[in-house]
Amino acid sequence: MPDQTIIDVKGARVPALGFGTWQITGRACVRAVRTALDLGYRHIDTAQIYDNEAEVGEAIAESAIDRSEVFLTTKVWYERLAAGTLEASVDESLKKLQVDQVDLLLIHWPNPKIDLAETMRALEGVKAAGRAKLIGLSNFPVALMKRVVEELGVDVAADQVEYHPYLNQDPVLAYARAHGMMVTAYSPLARGKVADDPVIREIAEAHDASPAQVVLRWLIDQPMVSAIPKAGSEAHIRANLAALDIRLSDAERAKIDALRGNGRMINPSFAPEWDAA
Repeated sequence: MPDQTIIDVKGARVPALGFGTWQITGRACVRAVRTALDLGYRHIDTAQIYDNEAEVGEAIAESAIDRSEVFLTTKVWYERLAAGTLEASVDESLKKLQVDQVDLLLIHWPNPKIDLAETMRALEGVKAAGRAKLIGLSNFPVALMKRVVEELGVDVAADQVEYHPYLNQDPVLAYARAHGMMVTAYSPLARGKVADDPVIREIAEAHDASPAQVVLRWLIDQPMVSAIPKAGSEAHIRANLAALDIRLSDAERAKIDALRGNGRMINPSFAPEWDAA
């Protein structure tokens, strides 16, 4: 397999290129995660709301790869963030995943109807009990990141957010880096939009690569950034991993940087107030 780019965060070593499992369920999920592990992925991302934790757990348990070599992330859904409910949710996830501990446990979305301090204390308790090595956030803008880190004093390792060439996440990136946090990019390929972008296609052709591979390389070249593309077929799983073989120039990265704006694609009714692009 290609050499992995590794992110050092809060004492953990995280492969920058991970495998996302959103919308992959049932036996297809077991097959996809097994294939990803067999090909060399060592960073697997799931969530309670994906309804596939049991399948992800089955694939990891069946794999010849030792559990200690896999960086496993799951998330607590935003409706289950109250004290007591959060802990029960984590116990359910661990049982489905067939593990005693996840490497990273995230709050999937902030919920203004549940006290943030209560949620974060419960999350810290889960970590203290050894149920998660690291804890973090997902879909938190800078204002809420500041509340967690500065007001509540919680040591969080990551913020997982939508991030791709069309969405400027500079405020989140700057805050995360200043506080030793990783930013994990979900929907890194902008739901396939990058495939038809003329700027990205030109760069891809110069490297005899695909637009997806170029964008994944662009993302993981950035300090403290990981990416978790999803893929169902072996061909796509293998192709995404080959992004590790590409070497972009500063000029090429700058061309992709210039595409960034406010091209947000995931914005549910319960989303927080986002940072300005």
